[in-house]
Amino acid sequence: MTVPLLTADAVTKTFARTVALQGATMSIDPGEIVAVTGPSGSGKSTLMLCLAGVLVPESGTIGYAGRVLNNLTATDRATLRRREFGLVLQFGQLLPELTAIDNVTVPLLLDGRGRPEARRLAEEWLARLGAADFAHALPGELSAGQAQRVAIARALVAGPRVILADEPTGALDSVSAAEVMSGLVAVARDTKATMVVITHDNIVAAHADREIVIRDGRAVTQGRQR
Repeated sequence: MTVPLLTADAVTKTFARTVALQGATMSIDPGEIVAVTGPSGSGKSTLMLCLAGVLVPESGTIGYAGRVLNNLTATDRATLRRREFGLVLQFGQLLPELTAIDNVTVPLLLDGRGRPEARRLAEEWLARLGAADFAHALPGELSAGQAQRVAIARALVAGPRVILADEPTGALDSVSAAEVMSGLVAVARDTKATMVVITHDNIVAAHADREIVIRDGRAVTQGRQR
């Protein structure tokens, strides 16, 4: 029997008087690609941030590889994210003053890697994602699709065990979205990483092994696609 790698058990989270999650429960196996879907405001992004240890739920537990993330300090959660999680956000959120390649090196440098090694790995990932030609461009000089490729390279450069992507194609046109999503899935398959994709796009969700639907802060279905 496969032991889940990532779990949420009866997770609740509120912001002021707004209830974002109210008992969300889900489990994801190692190597799975899972799409988390649901209407806007259903709690999808909040759930992803809880899974990443960015947010701590008021109640319930987030489990990862046998550890309860709620019990870790903020510093330990940040270290875990840097080493084992790759986060891809909708608008990339690249550092505007750094070139594409320098943006990709940031996680490695923060983790104590030497600059030559960090730069070599950044070059490899940019090339793998078809972004080598604009490695030395600033974010303001990139198209939305190019910037998202750089953001994905930054998320993957440390070899994460888990990829968490929040609407990774939401700011892209249909052609760029298809290219970015295909590349992201191919990397996850090749590296045997577990991937959770938050999306409202049925085409994006179709890339996943199964779909988890969130409504009103709860996981209402976790059916398999194939």
